[in-house]
Amino acid sequence: MNAITPVEKLVTDHLDLWSTALKRKSAAGRGSSRKVELYGIKKLRELILELAVRGMLVPQDPSDEPASELLKRIAAEKAKLVKEGKIKKGKPLPSISGGSQHLPSGWSWTCMAALGEIAPRNEVKDDVIASFVPMPLISTRFDGRHDHESKHWAEIKKGYTHFADGDVAIAKITPCFENSKAAIFSGLHNSVGAGTTELHVVRPIGEFVSRSYLLLYLKSPPFLRVGETKMTGSAGQKRVPTEFFSFNPLPLPPLPEQHRIVAKVDELMALCDQLEQQTDASLGAHQTLVETLLNTLTSAADHAQFTSAWQRIAGHFDMLFTTEESIDQLKQTILQLAVMGKLVPQDPNDEPASELLKRIAAEKAKLVKEGKIKKDKPLSPVSEQELLFDLPSVWSWARFGTVVSFQSELVAPQDFQDLDQIAPDSIEKGTGKLLFRRTVAEAGITGPNNRFYAGQILYSKIRPSLSKAVIAEFDGLCSADMYPLRVVGLSKQYLLKIILSEPFLAQVRREENRIKMPKLNIPSLSNFLIAVPPLEEQHRIVAKVDELMTVCDQLKSRLSEAQTTQLHLADALTEKARAKA
Repeated sequence: MNAITPVEKLVTDHLDLWSTALKRKSAAGRGSSRKVELYGIKKLRELILELAVRGMLVPQDPSDEPASELLKRIAAEKAKLVKEGKIKKGKPLPSISGGSQHLPSGWSWTCMAALGEIAPRNEVKDDVIASFVPMPLISTRFDGRHDHESKHWAEIKKGYTHFADGDVAIAKITPCFENSKAAIFSGLHNSVGAGTTELHVVRPIGEFVSRSYLLLYLKSPPFLRVGETKMTGSAGQKRVPTEFFSFNPLPLPPLPEQHRIVAKVDELMALCDQLEQQTDASLGAHQTLVETLLNTLTSAADHAQFTSAWQRIAGHFDMLFTTEESIDQLKQTILQLAVMGKLVPQDPNDEPASELLKRIAAEKAKLVKEGKIKKDKPLSPVSEQELLFDLPSVWSWARFGTVVSFQSELVAPQDFQDLDQIAPDSIEKGTGKLLFRRTVAEAGITGPNNRFYAGQILYSKIRPSLSKAVIAEFDGLCSADMYPLRVVGLSKQYLLKIILSEPFLAQVRREENRIKMPKLNIPSLSNFLIAVPPLEEQHRIVAKVDELMTVCDQLKSRLSEAQTTQLHLADALTEKARAKA
């Protein structure tokens, strides 16, 4: 009875594919710091459950008593319990058929209502300590584990769903149903409990079926897929009807085979757990290695040390930068190196940044006198205690407000319907790229917006740690939640690199922590420190950053293509297994 089925072989022969098919999460899941979904392992778990309830996970044994005989005994026992008044007589059972789906020898079609009592009730004295199980205490685990709280029965007997040890339940409301929140109730105080009303519960008759097999059926993709199509109600409040839970065709194997299926599923799910742990450990070790090596770049004392460290890393790019997260880290490291003066060598012939800052101050004074910009409030000198890191000798520290002028020109959008409109959602996080263009008319805005002009930097003051900033290439309107910044004397491209870099973001986050609303005001932003190189070096830095970012984008493109291929292979392998079943 230990023969491996062709489908099981298909599962175990492709473990590398299951464990390497990864999908990046849009956001880390609640309670999880993992930034990628182990997509292949997720698909493998679903496949295991689907094959289990289709009779393709373990071989059949012709000596097993057929499920049809099992159903006769269940029906007889149910009739006896009804006659004794121990359970209520349910609705007449419809004719159950699985349509075109073929069942293995010895299996029978049935339904949950034929196997037990739907929505049972408990008869318990009020002072008895019972278990209370709200929805958050029901897990999505494949073993149906749950937690519980202690309550007197009098507190929970009304207005809640009843259940007892041995009952099997699944959530009926979206999204808990799709996430397969389900349980085999066990370990309840005095063997009884009540809880969330958003459950369908069955109390199986006697020991004629395996509760664990019923749980596999409820968690299997075929049941969940069809159940999702049967939901009724409004968006966000859709529920699976009792009729579906009670009468959906259930493929029932002989009882010994139910136990063999459950044992094989447990074995394969344990294998999935091991794959998850190994993959997580591998991803964690890789992440640590990348962080350590990138730290050697930012801690380099000068450009010579940086060059040496960079050469060690550059020789292993394909091995090191194998995840989107690691490539994003590399991009941020490049920006950090750029604004610390470690990315390109200094040229002693360059005019010192101190002279550049003098000219910027003179230029701003001239623009104020001409009425082209407003006069800024005086900014305090940069003190030694504030310095963020050591600078090359020809660089200087300055405050952000000394190199920009905040431009505010609020206008009514209806007067500029044909101009383009930019808002924070138009800008990609942390890259300085505009995601799309739209006109004021297409944006449908009605409130006041700021005029901006080509060459200005548009900076989102709301949720500024998202680092949404872009150099405008055209005239238009921008959200009132953005600052149009006129850059004076500096390379606009270099200043954008500063805004996107970690030293600037660290100041943003500190400021955010001091305020209730994540919105930067002009005084706060003006006082941020920036490292200013000579103008000629700014241009060299911008050119080098753009060159390296292109390399990063190429890495990410190749990675995305490889990941897409892995996901498609995982899907194709799943379909192949289904076809064999």
